Amino acid sequence: MTLSYSLEVANVSFGGFTKLLFRWKGSIYKLLYKEFLVFCGVYVFFSVLYRLMLTPEQQDLFERIALYCDRFTNTSFIPVLFVLGFYVTLAFNRWWGQYTSFPLPDNLMMVVSGNVHGADERGRLLRRTLMRCANLSSVLILRSISTRVRKRFPTLDRVVDAGFMTSHELKLLESLHSDFNKYWMPLTWFANLASRAREEGRVRDDVALRLLMDELNNYRAKCSLLFHYDWISIPLVYTQVVTLAVYSFFAFSVVGRQFLNPDKGYQGHKLDLYVPVFTLLQFFFYAGWLKVGELIINPFGEDDDDFETNQLIDRNFQASMLAVDDMYQNLAPLEKDKHWAQRHFSIPYTSTAADSRKPAFRGSTFDMRMSTGDLEIHQAGMEMQKDGVGLLRGCSLPSLTDTSLHHLMNNAEHDEGHDEDQVKIMIKVDANEE
Repeated sequence: MTLSYSLEVANVSFGGFTKLLFRWKGSIYKLLYKEFLVFCGVYVFFSVLYRLMLTPEQQDLFERIALYCDRFTNTSFIPVLFVLGFYVTLAFNRWWGQYTSFPLPDNLMMVVSGNVHGADERGRLLRRTLMRCANLSSVLILRSISTRVRKRFPTLDRVVDAGFMTSHELKLLESLHSDFNKYWMPLTWFANLASRAREEGRVRDDVALRLLMDELNNYRAKCSLLFHYDWISIPLVYTQVVTLAVYSFFAFSVVGRQFLNPDKGYQGHKLDLYVPVFTLLQFFFYAGWLKVGELIINPFGEDDDDFETNQLIDRNFQASMLAVDDMYQNLAPLEKDKHWAQRHFSIPYTSTAADSRKPAFRGSTFDMRMSTGDLEIHQAGMEMQKDGVGLLRGCSLPSLTDTSLHHLMNNAEHDEGHDEDQVKIMIKVDANEE
């Protein structure tokens, strides 16, 4: 069963994640404790062998081997971090892709409910059959990839008994010979039945039929993608490389991380603590990381955090039938809402929710402080050349006209050879050009 702890980490608090460390179901302890006990047992065996059962000559040989293994594990000869980190990242992306590819009928059932009309028995039969075919397709694909669904529906007769398929449809499914998975057949029935509904006028126009086909193809694409996720796995060679890298690293560590006799003065062996605390932590982290990749590479099994496929099937079938049958044209009477006569109104808060209420966000620069100099307005000017031709410097056409008129008025005041009438004519001409 998929475990959820979202409510426990809804608010950040001191030691927020520490309370999750004491869970057993779905935990890393449950996944790793067997391997951890085996590693501890092997380490204790070599420790007892070295301390109590070997002769001095054999102890010298064991110490040289231990020093060599320790030097091997403390260098980059085995790139555990690189291969393991990339593998888990790849497995997580695959896990998320499978989650987003799960065929949910929500969009399809909304389109069927809104575009396949008829309150009579024929209309109801069409809508229910369309959604039953869609759910049947997802059941067939999940039977092929999920162990939980396969145990629930070991044969197609059980699918018929559950109401996802009729006995006549089972005969049609079995009569069509194909060497490949036939999960797509119910979706073909959906397409043909939608076309028939269009001919009968239950689907009123081609736009509605096109909408039905588009949602059907989206639903089919997700079923197909789930099938291909199950068919095409992460290359086996990469999984083998990661497993061998981790296991070989700790196979050498179980000898190389032994505490040697401090009296012999080996470098890094001045203490004899008996228990390799940091080596055990390293095993817990690396092997736990490998277990995470093993857990999420196929989420359609029966682990604690695998997808609840059977509950999803039940939910999808119930929701789709409610949407196209019980809720078809089952509308509440239109009424004026509570704030109909109020132009300005506020939505009430409970006493606890009101404490966390904050002012509405209106932009990050809304409350920015401005100096007096920032509020001054500067208008771009116009410089006139001696020949009377204006130069536009970063200003628009109206500002150019205003500047030209001002320049003409100044010339009229200082130029004795031009009278007032001539200036007015020039202003009028410039205004017309504007």
